[in-house]
Amino acid sequence: MEKTTEYGKPEYFENRELSWIKFNRRVLNEARDKTIPLLERLKFISITSSNLDEFFMVRVASLKDMLHAGVKKADIAGMDALKQLERVNEDTRELVNLQYSTYNRSLLPLMNQENIYIIDAYEKLTEEQAAFADDYFENEVYPVLTPMAVDASRPFPLIRNKSLNIAAVIEYKGTGGLLDHKAQEDETDAELLEEESGEDENMQDCGKPDKKDKKEKKKKKGTKPEFATVQVPSGMARLVPVPSKNPDEKVFILLEQVIEKNIDKLFLNYKVLCAYPYRIMRNADFSIDEDEAPDLLKEIQKQLKKRQWGEVIRLEVEDGIDKKLLEFLKDELHVENKQDIFYINGPIDFTFLMKMYGLDGCDHLRYEPHKPQLVPEILPGENIFEAIQKGDILLHHPYQSFGPVMELIRQAASDEQVLAIKMTLYRVSGNSPIIASLAQAAENGKQVTVLVELKARFDEENNIVWAKKLEQAGCHVIYGIVGLKTHSKIALVVRREDEGIRRYVHLGTGNYNDSTAKLYTDCGVLTCSEAVGEDATAVFNMLSGYSEPLSWNSLAIAPIWLRKKFLKLVHRETKNAREGKQAYIRAKMNSLCDQEMIEALYEASSAGVKIQLLIRGICCLRAGIKGVSENIHVHSIVGNFLEHSRIFDFCNDGQPEVFMGSADWMPRNLDRRVEIVFPVLDQELKKKVLHILDVEFEDNVKAHVLQPDGTYEKIDKRGKMLVNSQEIFCREAEHLVPKQDKAYKDRVFVPAEPVG
Repeated sequence: MEKTTEYGKPEYFENRELSWIKFNRRVLNEARDKTIPLLERLKFISITSSNLDEFFMVRVASLKDMLHAGVKKADIAGMDALKQLERVNEDTRELVNLQYSTYNRSLLPLMNQENIYIIDAYEKLTEEQAAFADDYFENEVYPVLTPMAVDASRPFPLIRNKSLNIAAVIEYKGTGGLLDHKAQEDETDAELLEEESGEDENMQDCGKPDKKDKKEKKKKKGTKPEFATVQVPSGMARLVPVPSKNPDEKVFILLEQVIEKNIDKLFLNYKVLCAYPYRIMRNADFSIDEDEAPDLLKEIQKQLKKRQWGEVIRLEVEDGIDKKLLEFLKDELHVENKQDIFYINGPIDFTFLMKMYGLDGCDHLRYEPHKPQLVPEILPGENIFEAIQKGDILLHHPYQSFGPVMELIRQAASDEQVLAIKMTLYRVSGNSPIIASLAQAAENGKQVTVLVELKARFDEENNIVWAKKLEQAGCHVIYGIVGLKTHSKIALVVRREDEGIRRYVHLGTGNYNDSTAKLYTDCGVLTCSEAVGEDATAVFNMLSGYSEPLSWNSLAIAPIWLRKKFLKLVHRETKNAREGKQAYIRAKMNSLCDQEMIEALYEASSAGVKIQLLIRGICCLRAGIKGVSENIHVHSIVGNFLEHSRIFDFCNDGQPEVFMGSADWMPRNLDRRVEIVFPVLDQELKKKVLHILDVEFEDNVKAHVLQPDGTYEKIDKRGKMLVNSQEIFCREAEHLVPKQDKAYKDRVFVPAEPVG
């Protein structure tokens, strides 16, 4: 897409990757916030580590692929792949350093104050604790390990993506046995070759090497250092609890430290000179030529295997690693650039800290857990279809229960009047009740059609399992659409009633995942609107066949119609502002990086449209540019729940039009995915959705504001009433439940799986 002269200048845009790093910096700031309970802070530092892993495996890998392919094209910010990699290297190193500084200087001392200890060196264990750790190694760990020495007959093993390993330099002791016998054979063969070679090359020197020289050579060969590696078992808990004489203490040592201390037991005929942990990130951004793939399912399964063995993108090693050992790893892993090596001042891979979050007896170090509340429009035990017939119902997760969505599918599976169930599934939980209900529905003779998106990154294997299970139950399963990802969130239940066929529809902003529904903020609507039902039928006919309607009653669908819809709405506000009419735009989404949408917002801002944006993650728009974006204000909320809902509010000269849906303003969402955005037509529901935006834009506790220089700053709270939007929504959801009805109160939905 060509840039316009007026609003398409590179300096008007932020690079996508650098913006993502800024977002992760905001997440890390939660770990640095002294007002937040300790275990919550540990959770946030774990999240930054997990986020960074995915960033390297996908985004950095993609940049490297572009560099290898010789792609010179610059992004919207005017940066080519090489320049982006240079900046990404600088910013990620700064982020990692801040991670470990926060952990070492702040979080560890605070944990110790609370009698929680993660021992960072074996020597700090008491004799009793060391004996326990040694026994644990002998009885639990040792049988699982497979030490891998590296020599001519045993090449360096393939190291799995994200696996934690320990590399060692070892020296053979010469203690006899099989190894000595083999070594002698190898030496004899080598000597014969050496003598033959010497006779050919040095005919002028007919003298033979004396016995003393041979002995010296053998001695040198016997003391030549060798290398070995051991994988830390991923199926074992990384935090090993060790006993303490003080009952109030919780003491842990990391599994890799236990292995490292006892590594000599794995190489009995060798002396271990040194040992250090390391971990690698591989390129996981595989691509599929879908047009040429005869079977999409088989092709994805084939590509998934390659993900474990892709190019090494990042090598993490312990700070102070032996230089020879590092050179060995670099050679074997084909790590050529020093910018791909990260020296870690502490435990490699902080994701283990998420396990600390659930420590027993530490409730005072966590926020009080929020229980998703009942939706007041749906009485306990009520027929879900009768409840929806009374009027459209707004669902606000995780403040309100995800139960009504699961109940819709559960009741539909056994309802004799239900004829068909149709759904799109992008990500589901590991033990999904929705999957079970769909399978039951098919077994009960319902017509069940499910689109399972096999290309949902890092959920491909999980989705393949569910797809096969649904097929075995008799469901008609669609494996996505060639060339597109189906990211829309829609469920349709077709029911025969006295008045005729009625269609019940759920539309949402989040996945049909009962686990993430407790952690992500999302909105959804339950409706039996005839117009929406007709559109829903058209959506599934389009997904399962070749039927594309010429027009839609209510829904806007990507990739064909949605971009035009959003641009039309923005341009209308621009036109209204120029004509002196009321005009504003408020939008909440995960990411904003589509150039055409940003340029349209710049034009609207220049025309006087007041624009408020809630962008959790990536934002390639620059706020506060004179004459371009002075009327644009960008907030980012990073709180206890992950902000995930997409809400769009357009003034329309005082007659607001409000939409929700699954799409961000990103090229992938508007051009390369099947997305659905739907209007909120019911006036009461519209008030509720606008209230959500009102409260979130008033947030001054968890909100960061984008500055003209591209940085984000917390709002100055001095002299102001504190507004934490997530806490407010928790309280509001609790107040909506009729407390006077004991039977109602006792049936408050409690998640089946614990949070965390």
